[in-house]
Amino acid sequence: MPHLPTTEERLGRSPQGLVRYFVLFMSLVYVGMGAWLAWTASQPTGPAMTHFSEIGLTGNRLRLLGLFFVLYGLVRFVRSYRANFRISTAPDDDDLPLH
Repeated sequence: MPHLPTTEERLGRSPQGLVRYFVLFMSLVYVGMGAWLAWTASQPTGPAMTHFSEIGLTGNRLRLLGLFFVLYGLVRFVRSYRANFRISTAPDDDDLPLH
């Protein structure tokens, strides 16, 4: 069986550095999309409202969907920031598991 190169071998370095920035970017996209949906709900006319009203998303339903997107984006941002960008500290005695 021929040796297939790993991703690290093909790219020359691990793509994890790029992935962590992409995760932060996507969380900001969710926040922006939620804000746009909430703002669109207050606009009575426009091409976006025509499409949303066809599937039953108008007024408060659209604002609620926008709020969920904003909250989801914030949660993703905080979790990814903590996982990828926080300086790790040495564990304290309180952090050790009990046996």
